[in-house]
Amino acid sequence: MPKYDPLAGDRPEGERIAKLLARAGVASRREVERMIADGRVSLDGKVLETPATILPDLRGVSVDGKPVGKADQTRLFAFHKPSGLITAERDPKGRPTIYTALRNALPRDAGRVMPIGRLDFNTEGLLLLTNDGELKRQMELPASRVPRTYRARAFGDITQEQLESLMEGIEIDGVRYGRIDANMERRTGRNQWIEMTITEGKNREVRRVLEHFGLEVSRLMRLGYGPFALGDLQRGQVVEIRKADLERFRGSLARPGK
Repeated sequence: MPKYDPLAGDRPEGERIAKLLARAGVASRREVERMIADGRVSLDGKVLETPATILPDLRGVSVDGKPVGKADQTRLFAFHKPSGLITAERDPKGRPTIYTALRNALPRDAGRVMPIGRLDFNTEGLLLLTNDGELKRQMELPASRVPRTYRARAFGDITQEQLESLMEGIEIDGVRYGRIDANMERRTGRNQWIEMTITEGKNREVRRVLEHFGLEVSRLMRLGYGPFALGDLQRGQVVEIRKADLERFRGSLARPGK
């Protein structure tokens, strides 16, 4: 079984199996490493013991006893997630998931896709989906600083000055949130629409920040993720991102300082 020894001079051709499996859409690289640690991945019938295994391709690799096909070309889809869906494959409480809606919305040849990040049960808007676990991980990492833009309808009192203070970041209950670009779009009485752009994407970040100011969020929509926008995509609909646009974006992720 080929394995790279950093003390040896002959580095084998190929890539780490975790990276290959992520690109094949099995799971993110980190999740694949956990699967290997749990003994769920094998090569030619032998259980793998390390994610450092270097392979030229996925020939002979099985996950949970099922052979893995070759890595497909990376694809990216934009989905307008309606409110009332769980961003997961299944829900212990029996609530509908995004895959219920995606069953008829995705192209027949889309294969297995994974959501990039999550949208809460009551949050709607742009949800990106990919068959490439490595792209998913890159876009989710806070270090990648991919901007996510949201529009929130909230009830309560807040000023533009308070929103602008978020440019310096904020700490709430011991959790530090980085720079947030927030602006009041319009106000009617004590109801207002607020647009916020974040780059870390921490769990329930937008809701927690607004609730910290005493606001009650009644509607939350994601409008954009990186250069990809919700636009006029209707609820429940899916559109594939053009290959040229995807490759241009991936190139920007790979550049130093991005």
